Amino acid sequence: MGPLALPAWLQPRYRKNAYLFIYYLIQFCGHSWIFTNMTVRFFSFGKDSMVDTFYAIGLVMRLCQSASLLELLHIYVGIESNHLLPRFLQLTERVIILFVVITSQEEVQEKYVVCVLFIFWNLLDMVRYTYSMLSVIGISYAVLTWLSQTLWMPIYPLCVLAEAFAIYQSLPYFESFGTYSTKLPFDLSIYFPYVLKIYLMMLFIGMYFTYSHLYSERRDILGIFPIKKKKM
Repeated sequence: MGPLALPAWLQPRYRKNAYLFIYYLIQFCGHSWIFTNMTVRFFSFGKDSMVDTFYAIGLVMRLCQSASLLELLHIYVGIESNHLLPRFLQLTERVIILFVVITSQEEVQEKYVVCVLFIFWNLLDMVRYTYSMLSVIGISYAVLTWLSQTLWMPIYPLCVLAEAFAIYQSLPYFESFGTYSTKLPFDLSIYFPYVLKIYLMMLFIGMYFTYSHLYSERRDILGIFPIKKKKM
């Protein structure tokens, strides 16, 4: 008798897909909750809701963004097919803006730019995680594929501009409070506003690299769905 075949649910590929599906589903639910919450609050309270956006949904946003760091591990171990460096740059942008710039300064948390950033991030992630979740179980819709590969084209540059503006608005507070600035031995010191200004320039360099990668990926993926011309 030959070796017994493992049940489908014990096969490594099945377990990997099941894990990714659950991960994408959790992320989709988290970002959908954030976006729905922001929408309901805006229609209920108007512009006043934008001021306390961080206080209302900041915790869930931080949980979602923290969990997204797992994607670097997914790529590294090979259970998710993507390029490590572009994804690392995208995640680094959000982590620095959310945890370093916004979370550390209460004055920045009340700025309108925080609400704008959260809207952009959640629009992109809701579509991306929906597409990834369905792809894992072998479901593909041409419209959803096109949307996931196209929506980022106008929104991602706007995200970077909003992130840059958030850094710009935070500089006076980092200068006043001295957050993260520290003195080192031998009369050396780290003045954090200078670090942010350097990162501000790097942000746009990283945007060019990431945008080029995403555009190349879009061209490759949408090539699977060619539009057939009718013969005359």
